[in-house]
Amino acid sequence: MIDSLARDAVDLVGADARAVLGITGAPGAGKTTLAQALVARIEELRGPGWAALVPMDGFHLADDQLRRLGALGRKGAPDTFDAAGYAALLARVRLETGRPVYAPGFERTLEQPVAAALVVLPQARLVITEGNYLLLDDPEWSPARAAMDAVWFVTADESTRRERLLARHVEFGKTPSEARAWIAGVDDHNAELVASTAARADRVIGPGGRTS
Repeated sequence: MIDSLARDAVDLVGADARAVLGITGAPGAGKTTLAQALVARIEELRGPGWAALVPMDGFHLADDQLRRLGALGRKGAPDTFDAAGYAALLARVRLETGRPVYAPGFERTLEQPVAAALVVLPQARLVITEGNYLLLDDPEWSPARAAMDAVWFVTADESTRRERLLARHVEFGKTPSEARAWIAGVDDHNAELVASTAARADRVIGPGGRTS
Protein backbone atom coordinates (compact mmCIF):
# COMPACT_ATOMS: atom_id res chain seq x y z
CA MET A 1 0.00 0.00 0.00
CA ILE A 2 2.69 2.53 0.93
CA ASP A 3 4.54 1.93 -2.35
CA SER A 4 1.46 2.75 -4.40
CA LEU A 5 0.66 5.85 -2.34
CA ALA A 6 4.25 7.04 -2.51
CA ARG A 7 4.30 6.76 -6.30
CA ASP A 8 0.99 8.60 -6.56
CA ALA A 9 2.40 11.35 -4.34
CA VAL A 10 5.51 11.63 -6.53
CA ASP A 11 3.25 11.95 -9.59
CA LEU A 12 1.85 15.20 -8.15
CA VAL A 13 5.16 16.90 -8.84
CA GLY A 14 5.46 18.68 -12.17
CA ALA A 15 8.55 19.11 -14.30
CA ASP A 16 9.70 22.33 -12.67
CA ALA A 17 7.36 23.10 -9.77
CA ARG A 18 7.29 21.94 -6.16
CA ALA A 19 4.07 20.24 -5.04
CA VAL A 20 2.28 20.19 -1.69
CA LEU A 21 0.27 17.16 -0.55
CA GLY A 22 -2.04 17.36 2.44
CA ILE A 23 -2.95 14.42 4.68
CA THR A 24 -6.02 14.96 6.84
CA GLY A 25 -8.41 13.03 9.04
CA ALA A 26 -9.81 12.96 12.56
CA PRO A 27 -7.58 13.01 15.66
CA GLY A 28 -5.98 9.58 16.05
CA ALA A 29 -6.77 8.42 12.51
CA GLY A 30 -3.12 7.86 11.60
CA LYS A 31 -2.23 11.01 9.66
CA THR A 32 1.23 11.41 11.15
CA THR A 33 2.11 7.75 10.71
CA LEU A 34 1.11 7.83 7.04
CA ALA A 35 2.85 11.14 6.34
CA GLN A 36 6.11 9.94 7.90
CA ALA A 37 5.92 6.63 6.02
CA LEU A 38 5.34 8.45 2.75
CA VAL A 39 8.34 10.73 3.23
CA ALA A 40 10.56 7.76 4.13
CA ARG A 41 9.45 5.70 1.13
CA ILE A 42 9.67 8.62 -1.30
CA GLU A 43 13.22 9.32 -0.16
CA GLU A 44 14.06 5.66 -0.80
CA LEU A 45 12.68 6.06 -4.31
CA ARG A 46 14.00 9.52 -5.14
CA GLY A 47 16.82 10.24 -2.70
CA PRO A 48 17.33 12.11 0.59
CA GLY A 49 15.66 15.50 0.79
CA TRP A 50 13.34 14.93 -2.17
CA ALA A 51 10.33 15.08 0.18
CA ALA A 52 9.81 17.20 3.30
CA LEU A 53 7.27 17.01 6.12
CA VAL A 54 5.67 20.15 7.60
CA PRO A 55 2.80 19.25 9.96
CA MET A 56 0.03 21.67 10.86
CA ASP A 57 0.70 21.10 14.58
CA GLY A 58 3.51 23.65 14.59
CA PHE A 59 0.82 26.30 14.22
CA HIS A 60 -0.85 25.53 17.54
CA LEU A 61 -1.21 28.74 19.50
CA ALA A 62 0.99 28.65 22.59
CA ASP A 63 -0.71 28.16 25.94
CA ASP A 64 -0.13 31.81 26.90
CA GLN A 65 -2.19 32.91 23.89
CA LEU A 66 -4.88 30.31 24.57
CA ARG A 67 -5.20 31.58 28.15
CA ARG A 68 -5.53 35.12 26.83
CA LEU A 69 -8.31 33.95 24.51
CA GLY A 70 -9.98 31.78 27.14
CA ALA A 71 -9.49 28.75 24.88
CA LEU A 72 -6.98 26.59 26.77
CA GLY A 73 -9.69 24.12 27.73
CA ARG A 74 -10.40 23.29 24.07
CA LYS A 75 -6.87 23.26 22.71
CA GLY A 76 -6.90 21.58 19.32
CA ALA A 77 -10.12 23.20 18.04
CA PRO A 78 -9.85 25.06 14.71
CA ASP A 79 -9.61 28.51 16.27
CA THR A 80 -6.72 27.47 18.53
CA PHE A 81 -4.35 27.41 15.54
CA ASP A 82 -2.70 30.19 13.56
CA ALA A 83 -4.49 29.25 10.33
CA ALA A 84 -3.27 32.35 8.49
CA GLY A 85 0.33 31.62 9.43
CA TYR A 86 -0.05 28.03 8.28
CA ALA A 87 -1.44 29.11 4.91
CA ALA A 88 1.37 31.64 4.49
CA LEU A 89 3.98 28.97 5.21
CA LEU A 90 2.48 26.60 2.64
CA ALA A 91 2.46 29.39 0.07
CA ARG A 92 6.13 30.09 0.83
CA VAL A 93 7.22 26.48 0.46
CA ARG A 94 5.53 26.30 -2.93
CA LEU A 95 7.31 29.37 -4.26
CA GLU A 96 10.59 29.81 -2.36
CA THR A 97 12.54 26.92 -3.83
CA GLY A 98 15.95 28.56 -3.94
CA ARG A 99 16.64 28.74 -0.21
CA PRO A 100 15.76 26.88 3.00
CA VAL A 101 12.30 27.63 4.39
CA TYR A 102 12.02 27.13 8.14
CA ALA A 103 8.79 26.04 9.80
CA PRO A 104 7.62 25.59 13.39
CA GLY A 105 7.35 22.13 14.91
CA PHE A 106 5.39 20.89 17.91
CA GLU A 107 7.01 19.39 21.00
CA ARG A 108 4.66 16.79 22.46
CA THR A 109 6.43 16.60 25.81
CA LEU A 110 5.87 20.35 26.26
CA GLU A 111 2.61 20.47 24.29
CA GLN A 112 3.94 23.68 22.74
CA PRO A 113 5.02 24.89 19.28
CA VAL A 114 8.75 25.34 18.68
CA ALA A 115 9.91 28.00 16.22
CA ALA A 116 12.04 26.98 13.21
CA ALA A 117 12.21 23.34 14.32
CA LEU A 118 11.68 22.09 10.74
CA VAL A 119 13.16 23.02 7.39
CA VAL A 120 12.24 22.54 3.74
CA LEU A 121 15.52 22.43 1.85
CA PRO A 122 15.87 23.75 -1.72
CA GLN A 123 16.14 20.24 -3.19
CA ALA A 124 12.70 19.22 -1.88
CA ARG A 125 10.28 18.62 -4.72
CA LEU A 126 7.33 17.49 -2.60
CA VAL A 127 6.17 18.89 0.72
CA ILE A 128 3.78 16.76 2.74
CA THR A 129 1.69 18.44 5.40
CA GLU A 130 -0.75 16.80 7.77
CA GLY A 131 -3.40 18.05 10.14
CA ASN A 132 -7.05 17.95 11.10
CA TYR A 133 -8.50 20.97 9.34
CA LEU A 134 -7.03 20.99 5.85
CA LEU A 135 -10.47 20.66 4.21
CA LEU A 136 -12.48 22.85 6.57
CA ASP A 137 -14.97 25.03 4.70
CA ASP A 138 -14.07 28.18 6.57
CA PRO A 139 -12.56 31.50 5.41
CA GLU A 140 -9.72 31.15 7.91
CA TRP A 141 -8.70 27.74 6.55
CA SER A 142 -9.50 27.98 2.83
CA PRO A 143 -6.19 29.69 1.93
CA ALA A 144 -4.29 26.70 3.31
CA ARG A 145 -6.27 24.32 1.11
CA ALA A 146 -5.63 26.57 -1.88
CA ALA A 147 -1.88 26.10 -1.39
CA MET A 148 -2.11 22.29 -1.68
CA ASP A 149 -2.17 20.30 -4.90
CA ALA A 150 -4.16 17.46 -3.36
CA VAL A 151 -5.54 16.39 0.02
CA TRP A 152 -5.93 12.77 1.10
CA PHE A 153 -8.31 11.89 3.93
CA VAL A 154 -7.31 9.09 6.34
CA THR A 155 -9.94 7.11 8.25
CA ALA A 156 -9.61 4.48 10.98
CA ASP A 157 -11.81 2.10 12.89
CA GLU A 158 -13.46 4.22 15.57
CA SER A 159 -12.43 2.08 18.52
CA THR A 160 -8.84 1.97 17.27
CA ARG A 161 -8.80 5.73 16.76
CA ARG A 162 -10.03 6.40 20.30
CA GLU A 163 -7.58 3.90 21.80
CA ARG A 164 -4.74 5.74 20.07
CA LEU A 165 -5.94 9.05 21.45
CA LEU A 166 -6.20 7.65 24.96
CA ALA A 167 -2.68 6.21 24.79
CA ARG A 168 -1.31 9.50 23.41
CA HIS A 169 -2.89 11.65 26.11
CA VAL A 170 -1.66 9.34 28.86
CA GLU A 171 1.85 9.18 27.37
CA PHE A 172 2.11 12.95 27.47
CA GLY A 173 0.90 13.55 30.99
CA LYS A 174 -2.84 13.06 31.46
CA THR A 175 -4.25 10.45 33.80
CA PRO A 176 -6.52 7.89 32.13
CA SER A 177 -9.62 9.60 33.57
CA GLU A 178 -8.40 13.02 32.42
CA ALA A 179 -7.66 11.59 28.98
CA ARG A 180 -11.13 10.07 28.64
CA ALA A 181 -12.74 13.35 29.70
CA TRP A 182 -10.66 15.28 27.16
CA ILE A 183 -11.57 12.85 24.38
CA ALA A 184 -15.26 13.13 25.20
CA GLY A 185 -15.25 16.89 25.68
CA VAL A 186 -12.80 18.09 23.01
CA ASP A 187 -11.50 15.41 20.66
CA ASP A 188 -14.89 13.91 19.80
CA HIS A 189 -16.28 17.29 18.78
CA ASN A 190 -13.23 17.97 16.60
CA ALA A 191 -13.47 14.49 15.07
CA GLU A 192 -17.10 15.08 14.06
CA LEU A 193 -16.14 18.37 12.45
CA VAL A 194 -13.26 16.78 10.53
CA ALA A 195 -15.42 13.83 9.40
CA SER A 196 -17.83 16.29 7.79
CA THR A 197 -15.03 17.43 5.44
CA ALA A 198 -14.22 14.01 3.95
CA ALA A 199 -16.31 14.55 0.83
CA ARG A 200 -13.94 17.35 -0.23
CA ALA A 201 -10.90 15.06 -0.29
CA ASP A 202 -9.17 13.99 -3.48
CA ARG A 203 -8.77 10.49 -2.04
CA VAL A 204 -10.03 8.64 1.03
CA ILE A 205 -7.69 6.10 2.60
CA GLY A 206 -9.47 3.66 4.89
CA PRO A 207 -8.32 1.03 7.38
CA GLY A 208 -5.89 -1.40 5.80
CA GLY A 209 -4.97 1.09 3.10
CA ARG A 210 -8.18 0.81 1.08
CA THR A 211 -8.56 3.87 -1.14
CA SER A 212 -11.33 5.57 -3.00
